[in-house]
Amino acid sequence: MRVVRASKFRHVFGQALKNDQCYDDIRVSRVTWDSSFCAVNPKFVAIIIEASGGGAFLVLPLLKTGRIDKAYPTVCGHTGPVLDIDWCPHNDHVIASGSEDCTVMVWQIPENGLVTPLAEPVVVLEGHSKRVGIVTWHPTARNVLMSAGCDNLIIIWNVGTGEAMIQLEDMHPDVIFSACWSRNGALICTACKDKNIRVIDPRKEKIVAEKDKAHDGARPMRAIFLADGNIFTTGFSRMSERQLALWNPKSMEEPISVHELDTSNGVLLPFYDADTNIVYLCGKGDSSIRYFEITDEAPFVHYLNTFSSKEPQRGMGYMPKRGLDVNKCEIARFYKLHERKCEPIIMTVPRKSDLFQDDLYPDTAGPDCAIEAEDWFDGKNGEPILISLKNGYVPGKNRDLKVVKKSNVLEGKPAKKAANTSPAERKLEELLREVKSLRDLVTLQDRRIAKLEDQMSKVAI
Repeated sequence: MRVVRASKFRHVFGQALKNDQCYDDIRVSRVTWDSSFCAVNPKFVAIIIEASGGGAFLVLPLLKTGRIDKAYPTVCGHTGPVLDIDWCPHNDHVIASGSEDCTVMVWQIPENGLVTPLAEPVVVLEGHSKRVGIVTWHPTARNVLMSAGCDNLIIIWNVGTGEAMIQLEDMHPDVIFSACWSRNGALICTACKDKNIRVIDPRKEKIVAEKDKAHDGARPMRAIFLADGNIFTTGFSRMSERQLALWNPKSMEEPISVHELDTSNGVLLPFYDADTNIVYLCGKGDSSIRYFEITDEAPFVHYLNTFSSKEPQRGMGYMPKRGLDVNKCEIARFYKLHERKCEPIIMTVPRKSDLFQDDLYPDTAGPDCAIEAEDWFDGKNGEPILISLKNGYVPGKNRDLKVVKKSNVLEGKPAKKAANTSPAERKLEELLREVKSLRDLVTLQDRRIAKLEDQMSKVAI
């Protein structure tokens, strides 16, 4: 007789919210890129949309459900389609976006959402030579942002100064499919088109572990860090079956565990809850969300259940734990993108008692950062600062993102020799820096003029 494994999450069930609690009449982006197209926090849902003559995304207050007017203001500063967006974990009004126009932009959203279109980012981060498909904030250090582009380059920025602090070049020979921080942000793991999974120490600019052919199939892989430091990957077998696998970065020769799922061809996007150790898999183009519990007993990755619906998903947003309703025993909430709408799906664990279920809600990462950007770049690490959800999460006042622009450190690296240079050479360097910043300003103005001309020609038509 087979003994059913005991787990408090065996009976998690998913439920899509009714139509009046969805966000309707949204033209979700059709760009061919395997990102989630949606980012959520306890205040806003952001969705990448179709936009003529550039790239744009919507930012809606969570309560603004129902039909969204076509004239609703967007975040529209990019000159090419937006490929990825990510909310800052330490400020619910700050969001980063990466685009086909090769730039990363960081935006400050007003307290109650947008009233007019937002075309002016707080800072434009320029350093990639091809489109930027991945942007992701550091989990514990303020204003540290990682971006990865189709130039096979990873840049780690200090957003507070607008500086590209670290460039990880020559590590990836092909397109980077995913990049993820470890729980305290000391390491990153990447999945690349060359079928390798890499664990990188970004401050030492060194690959600390690598696995070639983590999944044999040619279609895109994904890799994420788990709370215990292991790595969870999704990919395809040589026979095009979808797979998931668990790896220990200290010995990557063989996976801890590998599972075949099915033969569908949608990329599996993993969403991970570090508090409960549940991984939710959302396949692009699938109409289901599967979830698995990860434990330290064989087979290590345990299938829990599947939430199924009729419509395929174009993308998916995942709410941080502090945005959930603990009174309803909600352990996850997704924002599923259809062709023309965004539909919230809530995952709950049925409980008879109305009391706070502390076994479902261990203390979770709160919105406070553990360390400042400068400390992290100097080599310090900070674990997430945890908060209790016992009385529900009450958002605090977010401070505005302040950017004090400095000349780019990477360009300034040879300046270490400055002590041996003559005053005339130093003056020349200073003038060259000024010329570059003026050039950047002109480029930005040219972009704005081109955009205005484009809008005027459309109006004329």
